[in-house]
Amino acid sequence: MKHSESIANLAAALAKFQAEVIDPTKDEKNPFFKSKYVPLDGLIAAVRPVLTKHGLSYLQFPSGDGQNITVTTMLLHESGEFIESEPFTLRAAKVDAQGAGSAVTYARRYSLSSILGVAWQEDDDGNAASNPRDLQRGNASDEMRRRALHALNEKAKAENVTAQTMSEVISYRFGKQGSKELTLNEIAELTNNLAALIHEMEGAA
Repeated sequence: MKHSESIANLAAALAKFQAEVIDPTKDEKNPFFKSKYVPLDGLIAAVRPVLTKHGLSYLQFPSGDGQNITVTTMLLHESGEFIESEPFTLRAAKVDAQGAGSAVTYARRYSLSSILGVAWQEDDDGNAASNPRDLQRGNASDEMRRRALHALNEKAKAENVTAQTMSEVISYRFGKQGSKELTLNEIAELTNNLAALIHEMEGAA
């Protein structure tokens, strides 16, 4: 996954986005799996206003040879920070305009929802494009959390915060044992307010 040198602002904005966004309604039916899923336009309608509110936007880049379709998604913050997903590739069911279009739509929907950490379907409706049975949801969110923790550690180093102090402030503010237990939203809060939280903790001691 490619990303800008720092993603501290992006991580904080994404945490606020995830805390506020409501998972879009699954209102399209898959006749093959008898499940419901969110169409691409429904996903975009659900996330775009909240993304804009927090200074976030995205770009998607489809490519392919007619049968193998690839979509890459870039999430951007108004500060100039960005992360870019790994290319999501699948094989179209038919080598024609309809098959390619269906594959692009499916790949765009999956890639966007994955990088944003938004729930989008109960079952795989991708038979319209292909039959990717090995899709893994949440990889982008896991990577974002890892990078947010890295940003927090860098902030702690810059402010000479020891591991012991970090552990104590996490316990004081969130009642948790360490950074590995923190949510993305909590990591962002700690990164943005580290000095203030330490000062508050020491004042309460």
